[in-house]
Amino acid sequence: MVDIGANQRVGKFVVLGEDPVDADDILVIGDDAVIRSHSVIYRDVRIGENLRTGHNVLIREGTTIGDNVLVGTGAVIDGHTSIGSHVSIQSRAYIPTNTVISDYVFIGPCAVLTNDKYPIRKDYELRGPILRRGASIGANAVILPGVEIGEGAMVAAGACVTRDVPDWKLAIGCPARIVDLPEDMQVRNAI
Repeated sequence: MVDIGANQRVGKFVVLGEDPVDADDILVIGDDAVIRSHSVIYRDVRIGENLRTGHNVLIREGTTIGDNVLVGTGAVIDGHTSIGSHVSIQSRAYIPTNTVISDYVFIGPCAVLTNDKYPIRKDYELRGPILRRGASIGANAVILPGVEIGEGAMVAAGACVTRDVPDWKLAIGCPARIVDLPEDMQVRNAI
């Protein structure tokens, strides 16, 4: 079942309420959504008002998304993920199962968050990263499982983050090293 609010624009070939895990699971989308062509949103997803997607977006089951969220073209949200309000997820970003994204977070194009420390080699409880309020992730950055990116922290483009980044710090390089965030960058994301 699908419960979609008023004033929505849904493009061609969009699938809403895909793959019913349980016949009672529903997809809820708030008012003023724009969902572009070839996007797929599963059942058991709750989305607030003013969702904007690019084309060919995938949002899997067990996901909650707040208000005023952009999910760019080709982005994948692999389910059982919590996303706050005023979040911008750019094109081709990958968000794995069991990730937590707080309010006012920016995730750059082609950023990859991961949740499996030992892919198919060891049993491991999948734990995605935690991105705190106002964090910014640069294009093509990689964030390893369970890593916490602090409030207002930034991850530079192309960085590979293997450990937690404290509030208002900058992770840069591969593997990323933690440095002071320049003073002029210590401002809230304008999302």
